[in-house]
Amino acid sequence: MAPHVAPHWGWDEDVQREIHRGHYATKPFYAIRRHEKNIGALSFHLRATDIRLGEFYLHPQWHNQGIGSRILAHCLGVADNMGLPVRLEYLRWNPVGRLYARFGFHEVGRSDIHIQMQRPAPAHGVHPARRS
Repeated sequence: MAPHVAPHWGWDEDVQREIHRGHYATKPFYAIRRHEKNIGALSFHLRATDIRLGEFYLHPQWHNQGIGSRILAHCLGVADNMGLPVRLEYLRWNPVGRLYARFGFHEVGRSDIHIQMQRPAPAHGVHPARRS
């Protein structure tokens, strides 16, 4: 996240660790691994009325290789099978919004810092954005 955080607030490793320690304590997180190596993390939180996707990080070395798309497709498949919408937010200046839009998310709100997006539950079966 440093490339998206540092230009706006600077980067303090201790502050970032404390922020993320708080996130890890309150949400379910999963390691993203490839060939026995941690390459990222994802919060995937099943709630009563939706699934909350958050803190979706891949180490920059693994960007632009389709890994994020495959992980997102898997998560959305789980949501589709459960018939639940998916909600998320991201930093406004992070280009990841393009990825979410390709997967059927639309903007539902924004603040000075974040854009909130939602992908509705499928009406019947597989969500249209996931059909091949």
